[in-house]
Amino acid sequence: MTHELLAKAEEFESRPMSHMSTSDRVEASREAKRLILSINEIYKKTKDSKLMDIMKSLTEKKRKIEKRLKGTPLV
Repeated sequence: MTHELLAKAEEFESRPMSHMSTSDRVEASREAKRLILSINEIYKKTKDSKLMDIMKSLTEKKRKIEKRLKGTPLV
């Protein structure tokens, strides 16, 4: 279970995010959220710092995707 999850997280991290459509960005953001929450459940039990690092990097990528989805604010 953990190895599969870490493999999915690794694959998500290495996936290029350029030239994505809006629906692709929404799907990627949702996938990142699912991965983060799943890894968090395991982290709560094991307190492994490696899992925390993976969650941080996924969150960073998720924020970049969501920032692009929301666009620039109108002043």
